[in-house]
Order: sequence, then C-alpha cells, then structure tokens
Amino acid sequence: MAGNREFLNRRLHSLLGVVPIGLFMVIHFVVNYSATHGAAAFNKAAENMESLPFVIFLEIILIYLPLLFHAIYGLYIAFTAKNNVSKLGYYRNWMFLLQRVSGVILLIFLAWHVFETRIHVHALTFDVMANILSNPWNVAFYIIGIISATFHFSNGLWSFMVSWGITQSPRSQQISSYVMLVVFLVLSIIGVRAALAFAYPDLFIH
Repeated sequence: MAGNREFLNRRLHSLLGVVPIGLFMVIHFVVNYSATHGAAAFNKAAENMESLPFVIFLEIILIYLPLLFHAIYGLYIAFTAKNNVSKLGYYRNWMFLLQRVSGVILLIFLAWHVFETRIHVHALTFDVMANILSNPWNVAFYIIGIISATFHFSNGLWSFMVSWGITQSPRSQQISSYVMLVVFLVLSIIGVRAALAFAYPDLFIH
C-alpha cells in the first residue's frame, strides 16, 4: 500500500511539474518578455493577466496549491534520494543530481519572488520590477533563479516523458535530450532578456 501511494505521489509530482506549473512558467516568461518592448507593453500585459475573471481562485487552484505539493514532495525526493554521481559519473546521474539542486535553489528564489511581487506590492508594474532589479545582486539572483527554473522544467520534462512511457527506446530518449536542450536554451534566453529589460531598459530601446 505504501509503495502504491509513493508511486502515485511521484506520478502526481511529475504531472504537476508540467501541467499546470510548467505551462504557467512559460506564460509568465512570455508576459515578462513584453518588457523588452517597453514599460507600457509590460504594464498592459500584466493588467490583462490581472483582469482575468476569478484570478485569485485561479492562482490558488492552478498555481499555488500544485506548486506547494510539487515543492514539498520535491524536497522529500531531494533529501531522500541516493545519488551515484561520485561512483558512476554517468550523464543522467548528474542530471538527476542537478534536478534536485536546481529545485532547492528554485524554491528559495520563488519564495522571495512571490513576496516581492505578490505580497509586498498591491499591483505589479514595470516600475516595481525595475526597482527590484535596480540592485545588481538582485539581477544576479534573478538570473540564477531563471536558469534554475528553465533547467528544472526542461530536465523534468525529459523525465516526465520517460516515466509516462512517451519516450521508451534509447533512441527516442536521446532525441528528447536534444529537444529539451533547445527548450532550456530558448526559455533561458527569454527569461534572462526579460529580467535585463527591467534592469537595463535603455538596452532595449529601439
């Protein structure tokens, strides 16, 4: 019975990491990327998101509760899993370890990010983000958080496709690795450029 419960928890943990958490991350990055077109573009995009009907309930049900479960169970996996990196050194063992490390970093970053952008302020605007990222240390922390998020998502998506039987052969898993590398790079560029647009808007004025 305990084994079945752990199997279901791991499946739910994997699924929530892709839908809705991963999907929300992609949408969030796209909205933030509008900052590269100026303050007015970002403020309009943020206002459109805030104007969604029942936005508070949607955030709780589709973001915060799934994220809470994913984070808590992810910490359990991170601190109970046995890594063989030092003995075997295989590529996937390193990916397994980095998935856990990036998850812990991401959890710390998200706690700070949510406080700064949802709890500490009444409305998220370009000026709010620019003020947060006026500190170079915050810029560095954001970039680390963004890269942790994109790696955790892309590598987790690779594992999701394996565990759910989508990529079963070694060939399909190798192809999936290349695809996820592209996903990681594209999302990282989008996320980092968005952060830099808040920190250094003059760089993006055409």
